Amino acid sequence: MTGTIFYKMSGSGNDFIFLDGRASPLEIWPAARIRDLCRRGVGVGADGFVILEPGSGRDRVRFNFFNSDGHRADMCGNGALCAARLSSWLELASSQGMILETDAGPVKARCVDGPGELAEIVVPTPSKPLRVDVPLESGEQEIHLLTVGVPHVVVIVEDLRVPELMERGQILRGHPAVGEGGANVNFAASVGGRWAMRTYERGVEAETLACGTGAAALATVLRDVHGDLEGGELPVRTATGLEVTITGMDVRTEPPRLRGEGRMVFRGVLGS
Repeated sequence: MTGTIFYKMSGSGNDFIFLDGRASPLEIWPAARIRDLCRRGVGVGADGFVILEPGSGRDRVRFNFFNSDGHRADMCGNGALCAARLSSWLELASSQGMILETDAGPVKARCVDGPGELAEIVVPTPSKPLRVDVPLESGEQEIHLLTVGVPHVVVIVEDLRVPELMERGQILRGHPAVGEGGANVNFAASVGGRWAMRTYERGVEAETLACGTGAAALATVLRDVHGDLEGGELPVRTATGLEVTITGMDVRTEPPRLRGEGRMVFRGVLGS
């Protein structure tokens, strides 16, 4: 059987279809074809679609990221973690250190030795959190807007188990106060002294099970608004129960780092 080899990757439940751009070039993947492939039930199914290509130099990899609606996006934290692991496996770059050339700029990445198929990236420098002028709903404590590669809304809530949470996310995602183009919406709550998060993701237009740059956005709000990020580190539990960890928040001269899963689920072949 002939066809295009693809790699299904998971970053704490945030899942992606990856292609090696040396075998399947970017220009043969229009938005409609990406949408069809990412549709669950009739396609492979994924939150995002990525084509990796050789970058501009040694240990540099071009990271072409698309949401499941087929639209290109500047950056994806969990997608970048998966890209680091797969780039090493495909021998596009060294596992000890590489640069992912994203639309949000160069991102340092490396594979982490040990169990769990972990990787680490230096996330794009977060912007200053701004209060969003939107009336709070029951159970909401505050809403902030900032950019970590892509725009994020962070909503601190009392309880993540509210059934209507994703309906609220859909409203906030495209609210005029968020700005043209909208934003990912991250609901976060402190559960037993540890932070947990759920995300409504633009471009997917539904809940995704994890969001790496969203976790960095939450850490930035806790540091810059609340001033209570002890030790500069924040583990964030995702909807799958797995954790992503933001480190380096205590060093304001350097952008934070994101550590989490970059696991290959399976490798397959696409039909013609």
